[in-house]
Amino acid sequence: MATTYDFVAANKRRSFILISVFIIMVVLLGWAVGQLWEAGPAGLIIAVVIAIGMSLTGYYSGDKIALMTAGAQGPITKEQNSYLYNLVENLCIADGLAVPKIYIIPAPQINAFATGRDPQHASIAITTGGIEKLENEELEGVLAHELSHVKNYDVRFMTLVAVLVGVVILLSDFFWRTRWIGGQRNNDRGGGQLQGILMIVGIILLIFAPIAGQLLQFALSRKREFLADASGALLTRYPEGLARALEKIAAANAEPMARVSKATAHLYISSPFGSGRKVSRLFNTHPPVSERVTALRQMSGPANV
Repeated sequence: MATTYDFVAANKRRSFILISVFIIMVVLLGWAVGQLWEAGPAGLIIAVVIAIGMSLTGYYSGDKIALMTAGAQGPITKEQNSYLYNLVENLCIADGLAVPKIYIIPAPQINAFATGRDPQHASIAITTGGIEKLENEELEGVLAHELSHVKNYDVRFMTLVAVLVGVVILLSDFFWRTRWIGGQRNNDRGGGQLQGILMIVGIILLIFAPIAGQLLQFALSRKREFLADASGALLTRYPEGLARALEKIAAANAEPMARVSKATAHLYISSPFGSGRKVSRLFNTHPPVSERVTALRQMSGPANV
């Protein structure tokens, strides 16, 4: 029977495979741009520099933006909310983590997220609905899930994904904008057949590469949620606590949160747009709650943790 450690290892392997697909896509797209524009690696380098510059801005200030967007209040002290602070502190001691800054989001829904580029610059935020409606073990499971995002460097990982998505989109746009320049050069040299092939490749890349990049980003986000579930269960040694919390979240979060952004939706433990919002699984940043609960309950039992 699979153990919690097996689930963690499997999710890490899948994430590595998906990120490898991303890198291959960027290389192929960069090669196509270079062939069309006859500029060698210059187009690829420019696109990469721009994408990395934009992503680094989000990397170092993204936590503040996410907290501000959610309307999070804090950070709280132990004196302000000893119950919540002690839960987080005890989990951090058990896992050898520094205690992150703790914020509270004034919202009736049950939700939470973690942000920060590493454990030394981490913050977690939880809604008032989560604090009020979850039992002790359930809230502990949610907090352990978020701390697992911190421990697993998920924000850093997804920043790398954002860089790669940005490169894919910029290169696709760059390919399209420069096709006529490349076409004129190739035609002048009698390369009409090659130009025709490259144009077909360019159109295919233009249409499908950005879409594929977004789909891979969503897939990676879902895999990281499964990984955080497994890691959180390993931390609390009680997968049932998080499983029950997810069931309550699915039942209570029919309405979207008041302050929510597509840019930060993937950070939450459950989609902040509400369970009533029907989204194709391919374009969903979170796996179905039923699948997460099933996976957690497969980990239950002393032999599995």
